[in-house]
Amino acid sequence: MKEDKLSQSEGRFAELIWQHEPIPSGELVKLCEKELNWKKSTTYTVLKNLCEKGIFQNQQAVVTALIKKDAFYAKQSRRFVEDVFGGSLPRFLTAFIGGRKLSDDQVDELKRLIDEHKEE
Repeated sequence: MKEDKLSQSEGRFAELIWQHEPIPSGELVKLCEKELNWKKSTTYTVLKNLCEKGIFQNQQAVVTALIKKDAFYAKQSRRFVEDVFGGSLPRFLTAFIGGRKLSDDQVDELKRLIDEHKEE
């Protein structure tokens, strides 16, 4: 992915594509007019930018994702932990929890995730 950060408007636009893909570009224009109050030119400009970032493609007037939503946000999350916490997941979790107590279910889920991803 060339760029993994989206502006607020790009994020709303990306969500529309992920929810409706594959979507004909003409339908996307109508959807953006209804949902975002965008003109046709705005839709195509933002689509072009996100295609250049390697997130979507517009081939034969059909828009599809090159990167699925979960993969995109996973990469964003990893980048955040790298940039803010030096890549330390324990430091991130400590900051995220911030003195709150975890429920037994949350503790069990975290333990399960750790066991699933533990190096052998």
